[in-house]
Amino acid sequence: MPELPEVQTVIKGLRPLIVDKKITELEVREENLIGYPDISIDELKKRLIGAKIESISRRGKYILINLDIDKILVIHLRMTGKLLVKEAAEFKDKHTHVIFTLDDGQEIRFNNVRKFGRIYLIDPEKPEQAGGLANLGPEPLSEQLSLEDFKKLFANRRGVIKSLLLNQKFIAGIGNIYADEILYLSGIEPERKADSLSEEEKEKIYFNMRDILEKGIIYGGTSFSDYVNAFGEKGSFQAELKVHQRQGEACHICGSKIKKKKIGGRASYYCPKCQD
Repeated sequence: MPELPEVQTVIKGLRPLIVDKKITELEVREENLIGYPDISIDELKKRLIGAKIESISRRGKYILINLDIDKILVIHLRMTGKLLVKEAAEFKDKHTHVIFTLDDGQEIRFNNVRKFGRIYLIDPEKPEQAGGLANLGPEPLSEQLSLEDFKKLFANRRGVIKSLLLNQKFIAGIGNIYADEILYLSGIEPERKADSLSEEEKEKIYFNMRDILEKGIIYGGTSFSDYVNAFGEKGSFQAELKVHQRQGEACHICGSKIKKKKIGGRASYYCPKCQD
């Protein structure tokens, strides 16, 4: 699933191509991808056609497209979602399920192989209309999230640290890849209980979290299989990964073999020595 750096990269690519453009047509080939509102596609078209895109931003792993009709188009890519900008004449493959035509002739195409992605058209003051958008924790790269604020998030938290970092209600935007990298560079075993962490260890997580996510954005995200940016290009951060999907390979720090185990149903990669 695309995580914060991948979603931010998609937005960066989309912004100059779609902001200030108007939606002139909407084609929905897979109605199940429309998560809200529960109306006919014809009614949805009436609401969207003619709307101008004013801005695009991110909250956690959600893409927020602000429209001049006092609505927000919220898109969650989920596992295999792609949001691409293409010329109308370009080939549309069978996994292109929703198409927004713009007034410059280009199309925003929502491509989703496994059909887990969702599109919502919500009221700005009602984020609960878009899945888990209303319940997201703080943004890990926000200037408003100080080290002390981050440490306060651990109050009354006793769960496993790897699972906690994946909990979008705890902190928004981190997924499996970046959680593994954060804990590796912090020297923390992924099954450590959150309430066992020292103040120094929380500080390591905080600074490594911000550093790794920022680097992920600089490298255009991580591409192992499906993820591409708005132009259909893969990211390159996978070449920078220190532990994720490196099972059996040598640790860059101590030379031990990287191990893999399931934590909370997710594959987790770690160094048994550096993260002991």
